[in-house]
Amino acid sequence: MRAAGAVLLVAHLLIVGWLTLRPRTVPWVPAANFRPLATIRAELAHGPWEAVQNLGGPVLLLAPLGILLPITAGRLNVSPLGSLARTVFTGAMVSLSIELFQAGVPGRVPDVDMVLLNTAGVALAHLLVVPGFRSRLRRRDDLPARPAPTMTRVDIAPQADALSGSRTYL
Repeated sequence: MRAAGAVLLVAHLLIVGWLTLRPRTVPWVPAANFRPLATIRAELAHGPWEAVQNLGGPVLLLAPLGILLPITAGRLNVSPLGSLARTVFTGAMVSLSIELFQAGVPGRVPDVDMVLLNTAGVALAHLLVVPGFRSRLRRRDDLPARPAPTMTRVDIAPQADALSGSRTYL
């Protein structure tokens, strides 16, 4: 399961990198946003439906990291709070790295609110999936193993019977 998680994690990060770091040709770009919650407030001012449409993408973009990072770690007996903290920190650092790299890509601008939204998506996915998944795996490991089938002792047949098929030729 760890190997599959690692492969999915690398594939997801490659897709996210392709989506977020390729240059765009646009006639103009807005200024970079370094004020927390400014973009979120502006989107909420347009109405709730538009806010959900425009802010849902950043929340969902890195949300799979909230599940794939703990799977890749492969630990079942770990503190839920510690696991959440490690996963959210890693998700925040990945999001911050993407935003910093976007500063050098034509047509892309860094936005601190995207870091907040991406991190919230990682935390939400982790909280919704990982504790239940881990408890199910722990219960599966705690089940008593089925006893091995037992067989009655079979003695070795006498040599004359085994070789001649119960016939004697002497």
